[in-house]
Amino acid sequence: MPRASEIKKNSAVEYQDRVYFVRDIERSVPQGRAGGSLYRMRMYDVVTGNKIDETFKDSDMLNLADLVRRPATFSYSDGDEYVFMDSEDFTQYSLNREAIADELLFISEDTQGVVVILVSDAPVALALPQTVELEILETDPSVKGGSATARTKPANLSTGLIIQVPEHISTGDRIKINVEERKFLSRA
Repeated sequence: MPRASEIKKNSAVEYQDRVYFVRDIERSVPQGRAGGSLYRMRMYDVVTGNKIDETFKDSDMLNLADLVRRPATFSYSDGDEYVFMDSEDFTQYSLNREAIADELLFISEDTQGVVVILVSDAPVALALPQTVELEILETDPSVKGGSATARTKPANLSTGLIIQVPEHISTGDRIKINVEERKFLSRA
């Protein structure tokens, strides 16, 4: 049983006889307290999708739920449901748009390295690779010699994500993006 300080984002924990998926963790150290940090966790119920925010001391013990990670690729969307196909046994996993809204900004039909996270054989979330390649749909015209400066401009990507790119990048270019920091890395 890990302590609250050892729980990572995208973990599944058992809490109050339910399984929750940890989406976000904020660590704080209250003033004047001898000892531990506090960990505020935003968790989603795996079954109902209900959100709760709980605060744990760093010494609180939590049970990890059984988590299965399956490699998958985006297949199609049907209304608010997004379907991913298992890369090994071709099982289809359906996830609601609300549960994966942040991840959808980085996923296109040819995104590699996507992992569907299952708890009790039910898909609950997606894990993305460190970097993804996306195409720029619209940005200001490229500036000749723009690679010599550190100035940036906004670019609209094929998934709806808007990030800052260097001035020498133009519409139609494929670029690599750091998923966690939402930053431009290089041309693809």
